[in-house]
Amino acid sequence: MGPRLLYLIFARLIGRLVLLGRSTAAKDVELPVLRHEVAVLGRANPRPRLDRADRAVLAALIRHLPTDYGNTAW
Repeated sequence: MGPRLLYLIFARLIGRLVLLGRSTAAKDVELPVLRHEVAVLGRANPRPRLDRADRAVLAALIRHLPTDYGNTAW
């Protein structure tokens, strides 16, 4: 488990460093691309059934979303 944990930490660190090097325009383009991918995957696969644990995780994550949507472009 030790090497796997070190690999995951290293991979996340590299991912963060890559994000720091990207321009704002590249980050702005990434969101619509990811939304499109989710839409395509949603058409290809049936809706997953969520159990209690899934709902708890989603509820916890949603609490961290910003509540001020007045300044968004969508």
